[in-house]
Amino acid sequence: MTESTSASQQNQPLHIDDITVIDDTKLKKAVTAAALGNAMEWFDFGVYGFVAYALGKVFFPDASPAVQTIAALGTFSVPFLVRPLGGVFFGVMGDRFGRQKVLSLTIIIMAISTFCIGLIPSYATIGLWAPVLLLLCKLAQGFSVGGEYTGAAVFVAEYAPDRRRGFLGSWLDFGSIAGFVLGAGLVVLLQTILQEPTFLEWGWRVPFFVAGPLGLLGLYLRHAAEETPAFTQQLEKMEKEDKDAIKERPGVSFREIFSKYRKALLISIGMVLVTNITYYMLLTYMPTYLSSSLGYTEEHGVLIIVVVMIGMLFVQPVVGFFSDKIGRKPFLRIGSIGLLLLAIPSYHFIGSDNTGLIFLGLLFIAIVLNCMTGVMASTLPALFPTRIRYSALASSFNVAIIVAGLTPTVAAWLVEETGNLMMPAYYLMVAAVIGIITSFYLPETANKPMRGDTPTASNKHEAKALLKEAYENIEQTVADVDEEITAVQEQLEALKARRQRLVDRHPHMD
Repeated sequence: MTESTSASQQNQPLHIDDITVIDDTKLKKAVTAAALGNAMEWFDFGVYGFVAYALGKVFFPDASPAVQTIAALGTFSVPFLVRPLGGVFFGVMGDRFGRQKVLSLTIIIMAISTFCIGLIPSYATIGLWAPVLLLLCKLAQGFSVGGEYTGAAVFVAEYAPDRRRGFLGSWLDFGSIAGFVLGAGLVVLLQTILQEPTFLEWGWRVPFFVAGPLGLLGLYLRHAAEETPAFTQQLEKMEKEDKDAIKERPGVSFREIFSKYRKALLISIGMVLVTNITYYMLLTYMPTYLSSSLGYTEEHGVLIIVVVMIGMLFVQPVVGFFSDKIGRKPFLRIGSIGLLLLAIPSYHFIGSDNTGLIFLGLLFIAIVLNCMTGVMASTLPALFPTRIRYSALASSFNVAIIVAGLTPTVAAWLVEETGNLMMPAYYLMVAAVIGIITSFYLPETANKPMRGDTPTASNKHEAKALLKEAYENIEQTVADVDEEITAVQEQLEALKARRQRLVDRHPHMD
């Protein structure tokens, strides 16, 4: 559907039949399927971050402890370089063939590659092939993840009613945090039960094997979910306009995306940067920072972070719920300003060697992170129209992720090179400035249809309320325009009167 066609349709009077009423059962299936798949993605990331020290010893045994850590985290960061390729590939497929099909494919690739990490022999067994195979598995993960989060965000956002999109979208990152908690909890349990030599020998493999059954469950749920109403309507509209639309699926023009939606792309990149730099700093790098840089035992540091993440689970849907009431912009701005002001105090607390202060420092970062993750999944998809939504979001998201994904490696390198334990705090402050700037340009999307879409409601009663609200907004706009016209007329009359007074004083000027 062309932009002009979309615009002309928006100028047509809105009727009750134009408002899509979302079936509650289908909605629950969609949110559950998307959140579980996201949980599996972050389960792997969480596990990898928490066992990075072990992976360094298993796959890079000849290096010093600091280099082992940087090498293991580097293997974590390199796959982010291929995420844009995955984003473009799966984004185009998602806009052409549907969100549900693509999400089923991404979770298969993710599950297989994660499971395979647990099968890789150690460096002592196969030498250089061990880190090479680890890197190949991580590259496969990076490719699939390129379309995973953005596809899941689009899937949930297109299913969610306009007045509940923030709350429902927040469950996507709830799944992310839950995946981290599950991964971290499993690592803590294994470290508690097993001695370190046993954990290094085979215990670290267990969390990766868990990805197999999780992937099967996620695939079942996603296969059972139906295509989103927005994408289905998009195809139906195209078929009405063009009889060959069934054969000719909607195409994606990246030249059009980068020329017409440049502002939306930049806003998306800015929001993803501040959110994910904070995410990876807290949930991936922090366990390594606590153990390698501050000298805490792995179990002690991980346990504190697990408690913080459990707290985040409770805050996440609360932020999403209130974003439907007061908007998305305030949360991005509050989170970014909070990060700027609290980064240095938080790291002073974390380095205090006092468990209570360590927890408080981590809690500060976690709360500001919740402010951003609570609104990201509902905000980003609303920036783009349906026919290019997946492609545009996947492109911008994964370009930003290249930078954000380097956070653990860069932070570890900065601390190692400078010897300054506050470098991660300064890193977060730079990200906070990006978030603050982005918040001023972010359009408010709460309680509004997504860009180019018709309104969606939870039930007929809400649909009628939306219709009434739409007409009230039109009436208010007309009244505002009438007031402006009246004010201009009054100013014109005043100018005419002033002119007449001048003419009366100076008749020769007339």
